[in-house]
Amino acid sequence: MNVINIEHISKIFGEKQIFDDASFGVQEGDKIGIIGINGTGKTTLLKMVAGLEDPDEGQIVRQNGIRTAYLAQNPEFPEGATVQSWALSDDPQTDWKVQSNLTKLGITEYDARLDELSGGQRRRAALAKTLASDFDVLLLDEPTNHLDEEMIAWLEEYLKSYRGIVLMVTHDRYFLDKVSNRILEISRGKMFSYEANYSRFLELKAQREEMELASERKRQSILRMELEWAKRGCRARSTKQKARLERLEALKGRRAPVQDAAVEMDSVEMRMGKKTIELHHVSKSYGNKKIVEDFDYIVLRGQRLGIIGPNGCGKSTLIRMMAGLAEPDAGSVEIGETIRIGYLAQEEPDLDSDRRVIDYIRDIAEYVTTKDGKISASQLLERFLFTPDMQYTPVSKLSGGEKRRLYLLSILIGGANVLILDEPSNNVDIPTLTILEDYLNSFVGIVITVSHDRYFLDNVVDRIFAFEDGHLQQYEGGYTDYLEAKKQREVPARTQAAVIQEKKSAKDWKQSRPVNLKFSYKEQREFETIDDEIAALEEKIAKLDSEMMANATNSMKLSEITAEKELAEQELEEKMERWVYLNDLAEKIEAQKKG
Repeated sequence: MNVINIEHISKIFGEKQIFDDASFGVQEGDKIGIIGINGTGKTTLLKMVAGLEDPDEGQIVRQNGIRTAYLAQNPEFPEGATVQSWALSDDPQTDWKVQSNLTKLGITEYDARLDELSGGQRRRAALAKTLASDFDVLLLDEPTNHLDEEMIAWLEEYLKSYRGIVLMVTHDRYFLDKVSNRILEISRGKMFSYEANYSRFLELKAQREEMELASERKRQSILRMELEWAKRGCRARSTKQKARLERLEALKGRRAPVQDAAVEMDSVEMRMGKKTIELHHVSKSYGNKKIVEDFDYIVLRGQRLGIIGPNGCGKSTLIRMMAGLAEPDAGSVEIGETIRIGYLAQEEPDLDSDRRVIDYIRDIAEYVTTKDGKISASQLLERFLFTPDMQYTPVSKLSGGEKRRLYLLSILIGGANVLILDEPSNNVDIPTLTILEDYLNSFVGIVITVSHDRYFLDNVVDRIFAFEDGHLQQYEGGYTDYLEAKKQREVPARTQAAVIQEKKSAKDWKQSRPVNLKFSYKEQREFETIDDEIAALEEKIAKLDSEMMANATNSMKLSEITAEKELAEQELEEKMERWVYLNDLAEKIEAQKKG
C-alpha cells in the first residue's frame, strides 16, 4: 500500500530542469536510498516530500495523518541557542531519547552553544533530536557525514530495526547495502526504482541500460528500413501509406537512451625525490588530551594511508601536521624538497560566490597536462560534470555537492605529488566517488586520507592507522582487512591466558631439557641446512614485500600476499629459534671435545 505518491512532478531551478514528469510511490516498510549525481535533485526531492518545497507541476499525495521527520544536510539553529535549550523540551518522554542519542553521537556538553560547535557536532546534535521525534516517515540527507565508524554502526542498527519508512540521501555504499531495501535513482529528470540494496542495484541498472541499448539498436534498424521504404515509395508513386509514414515519424521522434556522464580525470606523474614526509618522535596535545605521542613514521613513495578513529581523537590534526599546516609540540615533521602537497580540508573554504565556475578553475590553471596532452579549464570542467552552461553560472548557484566537487577538482589539478584528503567523500555523489577512487588508484604519488567511508577505504588504501586507546595502531590492507585483523587481535582473555601459559610451558621445557652432547642424525642434517633455509625465507619475505608494493591498489591480492608473508615470518622466527638452539648445542659439543 502506497503511503506517499509522487505524481508527474516537474521542477525547474533557473534554467535547469530538475524533474520532468517524474513519478514514484513509497510503500509501508520501504527503506529507500536515493542516489544520483550532485545537482540532480536528491535534496530537493526530500524537501518536497517533507512539505518544505512544492513541485512546479504535478503533486505529492500523502496518507492522512502521516508524520515526517527531516534531517537537513546543513541544519539551521536559533542564534545563541545551546544544545540543551534547542534539543531538550522539558518533556521527559522525549528528552531521555534525545539524551541517549546525544551520548551515542558523542555530544555530552549540553550547555555548549551550537554556534560555537564544529559543523560535524551541530549535525550530530540535529540527528539526535530528529531521531527522538515522533514520525512515520524519516527523511535523512547525508546522515553519515561527520559520524565515526562506531556511530555509523549504531545508526545502521537503529534504522534496520525501525519499522517505519526511511528515505535517505547518502553516498555511503556499505550503509546503503546494510539498511536499504530499495534504491531510487534520479537521472536526467526521471526516477528509476529498484527493489534492491546497493550491490544488487548495480546489477539491475546494468541490465536496464543493456535493455535500453538493445531497444535503441532495434529502433535504429527499423528506422533505416522505413526510411528506405519512404525513398522507394517517393519514386514509385505519389501517395504513400499514411499509417506507415506516421510510424516512421514516431520512430524518428523517440528519444535515444542517454548514458549518464562520468567524471574523468587522468593522473599525471610528478617528479618525487627520495625524501617524502618523515615524522620523527612527534607528539601533540590539546590541553590535557594527548593526540599523538612519540610517533615515528616515514611515508613510502606510492603509499596509500588511511587514518581512522573516533571523532575528536586527532585524525585531522595528524594529517595537518603531515601537510605542514600544524606544528607538533615535540619532535619534527620533515617534508622533502620535491614534495608538492594537495590538501583537501574537511569543509571547503568559502568559495567566492560571485565568481563564475570557470573563473574559479582558471585562477588555478588555464591548461592542465594529462596523458592525452593539454586540456583547457573548460574541457576539464566538462570531464568533472560541469556542463558549458554551468561553467558560466556563479558558484553561489551550485548545490552543496557541486561545490564540493568543484573544490575537489581544484585540489586534483594543482600539480601535487602527495594528496592529503580530509573526509573526501563528504557531500560527494557516488558516481564522482567511483571515478575519484579510480583516479587515486592510478595516481603515481602518495595518498593520505582521513575517511569514515568504509567502501572508499577498501578501494583506495593499502595501510590503515587506527587511533586506539590513545595510540596509533598499524594495520595492513583496507578497512575490511582492518576489521578482520582487529577481530583476531581481540582474543578473549581466557584464550590469551592459555596462549601465555603455552608459551611459558614451552620456555620451561627448553630450559629444563637435558643437554644433548651429541647431535642426533636428524639434528645433524638440520644443522647443515638451516642456514640456507633461513636465507631462503628471508629472500622470500623480501620478494613478498616487493609484491605488496606492486599490488598496493589491489586489496584482495594484497590480503593474500600479507597472509603469505605472515606465515613466512612465523616460519622464519621458528627457524631462528631452532638455529640458536642448534648452534648452542654445537658449541657445547665442541667444548666437550676440547675438554
